Amino acid sequence: MGLNSPPQESHAAPEKQQENVTWLVTEFVLVGFSNLPDLRTTLFGLFFLTYLVTLSGNITIITIIQVDRTLHTPMYGFLAVLSLSETSYTLVTIPNMLAHLLMESQAISIPGCRAQMFFFLGLGCSHCFLLTLMGYDRYVAICHPLRYSVMMRPTVCLCLGALVFCSGFSVASIETSMIFSSPFCGSDRVEHFFCDIAPVLKLSCSESAGKALAIFFLSVLVVLVSFLLILLSYAFIVAAVVRIPSAAGRRKAFSTCAAHLTVVIVHFGCASVIYLRPESGGRPDQDRLVAVFYTVVTPLLNPVVYTLRNKEVRVALRRTLARSRGIFK
Repeated sequence: MGLNSPPQESHAAPEKQQENVTWLVTEFVLVGFSNLPDLRTTLFGLFFLTYLVTLSGNITIITIIQVDRTLHTPMYGFLAVLSLSETSYTLVTIPNMLAHLLMESQAISIPGCRAQMFFFLGLGCSHCFLLTLMGYDRYVAICHPLRYSVMMRPTVCLCLGALVFCSGFSVASIETSMIFSSPFCGSDRVEHFFCDIAPVLKLSCSESAGKALAIFFLSVLVVLVSFLLILLSYAFIVAAVVRIPSAAGRRKAFSTCAAHLTVVIVHFGCASVIYLRPESGGRPDQDRLVAVFYTVVTPLLNPVVYTLRNKEVRVALRRTLARSRGIFK
């Protein structure tokens, strides 16, 4: 009996080790809208149509600003960059989401997930900084009109634009590196339709509380500081506009800011709901609903707002269409 006991222990040990094995994840599965199988075709049609309209709207704005010389000002240059940024932003998430709505496989490789997160966060952070820069442009135009051409000369605008995107992608690089610094184990299911911070971080093998807190504070820095700088710009703008004697002058000054303010409220509102939380407070399906709004609906809203609420863009659009009709006659 005593001689037989050691072999029994040696057999039991591997079995125990087998039970405690931690399987490393080599690819993720994006859950997406798999819980709505009957609506996948409808959702594909709806999202695809919205995406086409968004692309058309942003390309139209970029083309009009490029073609019409009256719009060759810093304000509309930044608007063209914003439209280009929105187009790139949607390219990162929507085509992949549309493909997964039609396919049975929802898999995405870990390098592919990392790349998607990097570009999504980089463009999202750059968007915050770009809206801040556009607020500064309105501040200079209204509060320092005589010095506007000097303060916002082309070389300055180019440097500020480069700083915006360098800062945005630097933040994205830090956050992405933190999230992918350790392997993933256990579940491979990402409770989202793209690789966002919270659902991917939950799958990390290492303790993710410290990372989540660091990323939270970095998000606070990006979102809140950008928003506070925009508010500061508009505080000076309001103070300057109130001193304008004529009602028509005040109306014109405010009208140049209305479209920008609308986009700021929507963009920062969505960013606050999703990213200014140490941990996800809502259910995954609620987070996905908000994500649909800021990845699909908001990019559509921007060209619509800037086209309908901006008189100069509307006039330039009509002028360009009239010119194109004259060419084809």
